[in-house]
Amino acid sequence: MTQPVLGSSVDAPPRAYAALLEHAELELELAGSGQVDRLAALGARWDELTRGLPATPPAAAASLLERALLIHERTRIELIRLREALLADLASAGRAKRAAEGYGAQLSRRSRLERSA
Repeated sequence: MTQPVLGSSVDAPPRAYAALLEHAELELELAGSGQVDRLAALGARWDELTRGLPATPPAAAASLLERALLIHERTRIELIRLREALLADLASAGRAKRAAEGYGAQLSRRSRLERSA
């Protein structure tokens, strides 16, 4: 039995699956750095990469697909983290606005009172 030569098509998964993994890694990088606009722009590219793939991938692509799946899960978690951070910021801004409005109302009442005295 002969050993496959490194770099041969026997031991190397098809390039299309490696491109999926690279794309998933880029998505994770963008999500991790909060570059949501750039991440959203990549959606169509994923569709292009997966469009021509067979329903059953070759065995040689299994490890790449498993890694891509794990990276997608990490990306999903990063996006959840970003969403939670944004929601926390919005809540904090809302509290700050209400506090400022409360202080502002007190100042305007006091200044009317001082004017009438």
